[in-house]
Amino acid sequence: MRFRFRTLIAALLFCVSLAGCVNDGKRAGMDMQGAADHADGIMDATLRGIKPEVQWAHGPTTTGSCAVTRRRTVMTVVSAARRGNFLGMVERIWRNRDYRIKGVNNDVDSPAIYAQTRDGFGVTLIIGGKGQAFFEVDSPCVNESEVAESTTPPNGPAYEGIYPLPRPNVRSSFWSAGGP
Repeated sequence: MRFRFRTLIAALLFCVSLAGCVNDGKRAGMDMQGAADHADGIMDATLRGIKPEVQWAHGPTTTGSCAVTRRRTVMTVVSAARRGNFLGMVERIWRNRDYRIKGVNNDVDSPAIYAQTRDGFGVTLIIGGKGQAFFEVDSPCVNESEVAESTTPPNGPAYEGIYPLPRPNVRSSFWSAGGP
């Protein structure tokens, strides 16, 4: 009888501890600001891995009821001739960080890569008009909180108060090669 009671208590404690981690489907221990900071870290690492370097600016941050999205816009022109190189480099960076590639869109005009980190953050790269690349990181559901703007400074003009951002306007001897 004593053994069953201890087993029952241990099982109940285990279930209670699991229930505390679930937190109504939200990621335990992380709030929206923490998720935004983590998203910044994901994009910082990605952009640092791109060689030669591209110039980027912050896109808008958006929040939902339990998630946050951070964006960065590449201001360097990525020519049609170099888009495959750019996408391939970013895909390698993400694979080396053990992200799961969920999909690749090989569209000629707007190619994209969709990935997910081990901790459930969605990571996207989309090439848009005039070769402008857009990075987006979406958090999983986390605890609600206020979200401050990113503290990571862009490596070019900040374009503060300007939205939408201008089309890519920085030329690169590598990334812009073969383009107008």
